[in-house]
Amino acid sequence: MNPMDEWEKTYCCIDLKSFYASVECIERGLDPFKARLVVADPSRTEKTICLAVSPALKALGVPGRCRVFEIPKGIDYIMARPQMKRYMEVSAQIVAIYLRFVSAEDMHVYSIDECFIDLTPYLSLYQCTAKDLVNAMRQAVLEEVGITATAGLGPNLFLAKVALDVTAKHSPDNIGVLDYETFREVIWPHQPITDIWRIGKGIARRLETMGLPTLGAVAHADVDRLYREFGVDAEYLFDHAWGIEPCTIAEIQAYEPQATSYGNGQVLPCDYSFEEGQIILREMVDETVLELVDRAVVTSSIHLYVGYGKEDGVVSHVSASRKLLTPTNSFDTLMAFFEELYEDKVDRSKPLHRINVSCDHLEPEELAAPSLFAQPEEELQERTRQEAILAIKHRFGKDALMRGTSLQEKARGLERAHQVGGHHA
Repeated sequence: MNPMDEWEKTYCCIDLKSFYASVECIERGLDPFKARLVVADPSRTEKTICLAVSPALKALGVPGRCRVFEIPKGIDYIMARPQMKRYMEVSAQIVAIYLRFVSAEDMHVYSIDECFIDLTPYLSLYQCTAKDLVNAMRQAVLEEVGITATAGLGPNLFLAKVALDVTAKHSPDNIGVLDYETFREVIWPHQPITDIWRIGKGIARRLETMGLPTLGAVAHADVDRLYREFGVDAEYLFDHAWGIEPCTIAEIQAYEPQATSYGNGQVLPCDYSFEEGQIILREMVDETVLELVDRAVVTSSIHLYVGYGKEDGVVSHVSASRKLLTPTNSFDTLMAFFEELYEDKVDRSKPLHRINVSCDHLEPEELAAPSLFAQPEEELQERTRQEAILAIKHRFGKDALMRGTSLQEKARGLERAHQVGGHHA
């Protein structure tokens, strides 16, 4: 008997193999499994991260998220400039293919190249196995788009994801399958533990220090000790160590976060000085505030993160937050607070490598209490100006109207106006 027949639920996690690189290969008429191609911006330095490498390069031992300088010198390859809008279009085309087989309410788009699907109601509908249904979707994607998909199957979302990440690559049909028994047999002793979903290098180091190098060791660890080390996160860590995941796609679809935030960040193309970083900060706060106004929300808490360049091989950073007495989306007000954080917390002697800003605890404007110290005329003038800027940008593009600071030598506002997710559109 097929063990999947005994599952109460059957989930799949389906992933598009080397997605960005595959799109670039297909648009050049190349086979992703034969062509050596990396997706990276050639205008940046060799330290820039490759967003993807083709399967042909992976077969030569080139990791998927390496930096350009880490690619062995003896390997010839094509460098493709990222096209984020194109990747989003292709992703939407593929999701539309999935939706010919399943309902949107049974699918969770996890990322641009990965989806979770609850296959349970469709196995009886189509009178087929889970593998048959997944293969039909994969074949449609391959025939219509030219991209190969891999998949994981399991009785819950976690097992389906781990089946994709760990076992699918070793399966002849590129479909990994895990139930609770095979999970203990295959995944408990598996190393590195960072291959397991939601266990990054930081968590892995802490587990190693505790003498827990594998998920099997975590499963048999003292639960109280895990809670002392990881707090509430110990609950999902222990559940996952036993292959348990209570969350369903229906619960994900119904979830509404209690707190919201908005922000943006960027890795700088080279080391910036303290003064040059202020230019970037102003651009980012301007962009963030316009988004708040566009959404008609205000913030009552702000956060600044600044990452420094490497010194003696060590990366350091500073992180600071501030709660506001009165919720606001005023550029003048928020810029003053961010500049205060920046000047108080950022080391003037260190080169800057990354800047992130965020506005947290967002709420609708109409629910926010007015400030006792508000100056209505000035606020009305600023709001009128912000709405005019937004109207122009919506009609003519993000770069139609920019602040004068964006014309300075180290400014990046004009360049980023043509980017999606920090990469060329």
